Amino acid sequence: MSDVCCGPEAVGEPDAVPEKLWQVRQLQLAALAAVLLCAGWIIGRIGYDDPAIAVELLAVGAAAATFVPDAVSNLRHGRIGVGTLMTIAAIGAVALGQFAEAALLGILFSIAEGLEHYAVGRTRRGLRSLLALVPPKALVIRDGHEITVAPDNLVVEDILVIRPGERAATDGTIRSGQTSLDLSAITGESVPVEAGPGSAVHAGAINGGGAIEVEVTAVAADSSLARIVHIVEEAQGRKGAGQRLADRIARPLVPAIMILSTLIAALGALFGDPMLWLERALVVLVAASPCALAIAVPLTVVAAIGAASRQGALIKGGAAVEELGRIKVIALDKTGTLTRNQPQVVEVVTIDGITTADALSMAAALEARSEHPLAQAILAAAPNADVATDVTAVPGHGLHGHLDNQQLRLGKPTWVTPGPLTADVERLEAAGATVAVLARDGNTMAAIAVRDELRPEALEAVEQLQRLGVTVAMLTGDNTRTAQALATQAGITTVHSELLPEDKAALLPTIAGGRPIAMVGDGVNDAPALATADIGIAMGAMGTDVAIETADVALMGEDLRHLPQVLAHSRRARRIMVQNIGFSLAIIAILIPLAAFGALGLATVVLIHESAEVLVILNAIRAARTHTLPGVTTPPRRSAVPTVDIGSPEHVPDPCCGPTNPAPAAADTLHVVPSTSGAAPVNHGCACCKPTDSPPHDAGEVTGRATQPALKTNFRR
Repeated sequence: MSDVCCGPEAVGEPDAVPEKLWQVRQLQLAALAAVLLCAGWIIGRIGYDDPAIAVELLAVGAAAATFVPDAVSNLRHGRIGVGTLMTIAAIGAVALGQFAEAALLGILFSIAEGLEHYAVGRTRRGLRSLLALVPPKALVIRDGHEITVAPDNLVVEDILVIRPGERAATDGTIRSGQTSLDLSAITGESVPVEAGPGSAVHAGAINGGGAIEVEVTAVAADSSLARIVHIVEEAQGRKGAGQRLADRIARPLVPAIMILSTLIAALGALFGDPMLWLERALVVLVAASPCALAIAVPLTVVAAIGAASRQGALIKGGAAVEELGRIKVIALDKTGTLTRNQPQVVEVVTIDGITTADALSMAAALEARSEHPLAQAILAAAPNADVATDVTAVPGHGLHGHLDNQQLRLGKPTWVTPGPLTADVERLEAAGATVAVLARDGNTMAAIAVRDELRPEALEAVEQLQRLGVTVAMLTGDNTRTAQALATQAGITTVHSELLPEDKAALLPTIAGGRPIAMVGDGVNDAPALATADIGIAMGAMGTDVAIETADVALMGEDLRHLPQVLAHSRRARRIMVQNIGFSLAIIAILIPLAAFGALGLATVVLIHESAEVLVILNAIRAARTHTLPGVTTPPRRSAVPTVDIGSPEHVPDPCCGPTNPAPAAADTLHVVPSTSGAAPVNHGCACCKPTDSPPHDAGEVTGRATQPALKTNFRR
């Protein structure tokens, strides 16, 4: 706040920020200055004027120590900011003999600085308290012996022993044992997840069943939990439209204030009492300082993103917070979003001479290397099937290949003709099943019905979205009958079916009708639609690097009710931003004319100005509050002391220049895709900005979205 051009000083390590309000240096010096000021006033009342002046000057020095050194340092680098204005005002007040007013200015400004520093630090420290989910010690098996090590000493391929009730120290894969994992503190969901050999275990998960042995797949500093913290810390610095607006106003305002004050003093000296107009110029200098405006949005963004992350939602920057708060239409993908993503084969209809086992074996041969959930349902029904050769996927339709010198085709009824099974296909689709038709050498062999049940909370989530005034639509590549049956169960009236991946993206502007729209999908197959929408939201992204990186918002859990929760949270944060910006501008607009015409003195303006700043801070930290919906678990309170070291957080970004230090890499496998918009580097004109050939940190509010869908052998999406 002391330098609008080049931003506040970095908060630094969250742990370095005092946990108690009275430990903040700015507040300590302000308290000392306040005591000295009171002492000086008492001494003056007794009649000792010279000692009183000396004590008041000591009060000025104590209060000014919080901002004058930084202001001087910035001036040496050719930068001016709010701290510079306050320094000039304090010096001018002392020169005019208004020692008490100068001390009061420094005290109130220091209090506002200290509160801002504490609020930002507390929010960031709260985010890093996620790392306290990692236990301080971990039990591993090395050389046949169980030993206890610190999480930071774990290495990949270590065998981690997790007893009932203990937390996982890092990510891994279960090698032996059956259990249920409690991920409520990470995803905000209360239902434990059953896990056994081959299941993934994420850092911070609680073992709710028997003892398990887990092979470590990532060191503690690169675990999924650590990546979440790094991503959110980076996202907190990305600017939205509100922040850029505040920056555009505040940046030229500082030099303009100095010019205005100089003109008032100069013209006043020509046509009136020079000392009177010099004093008024100093009052204007304070009145017009954009202190509150400089922090109106950044503090709100930090608070809102940090609070959302503690409830299992990663919001990728201030732009995403603001845009999410404007959303009026939401398009939901069917598979894996509205449904459980646990499809099962519910019926197989065959022609005469073909058994159910034969049909499933041929279908599984084609699907053997597919990772799509519906393909997995067929593979689960025929686990020992052979593997077909020359398998080719036809996106949005199905796939074909060869088995035992016979050509097989498996896909949608619109791609593989059902023939004699047409009536059965219509019956199964009307019942809400997805049907794949199997053909051998051009002859229809069977129809396989797979159904993915609707999530139990889907209807409630859709109703909550509708109560928020959001229009909900469903997009799917599935057939019309199945789509309509599921949409009816979920309470959705707008349904678009039989869509190819590119069709979903092309359809979004039509559905939006000029309103802001969000697309909710899995972050992989829906990449084109996620990129086309104003906001892309990935469901169930815990442990999925691609989903976390491609979406503007990643919901770590599987509970669909997190969607209206994060939407309501962002709307509230956006309202707070607008309130802060409007209030900050109103204070400046009101105080300047009153100060210029002498209606308010220096002490009064300082009191009003700094009180307004404190109000903006208090309003901004309201964005840290979250409201948990019924049935969604509230994450437990955690210690603020992390138990694993993941390095320093990103340097707090410059409102003018962007980050001056690169953000720490979250993991070797985690990369942000740079913008391809070709936007030219921005030079805002201050001395600390330098053109660069590389894209700026927040160019176009980079969200790292992938623009190419992963090719999966899927014929129903």
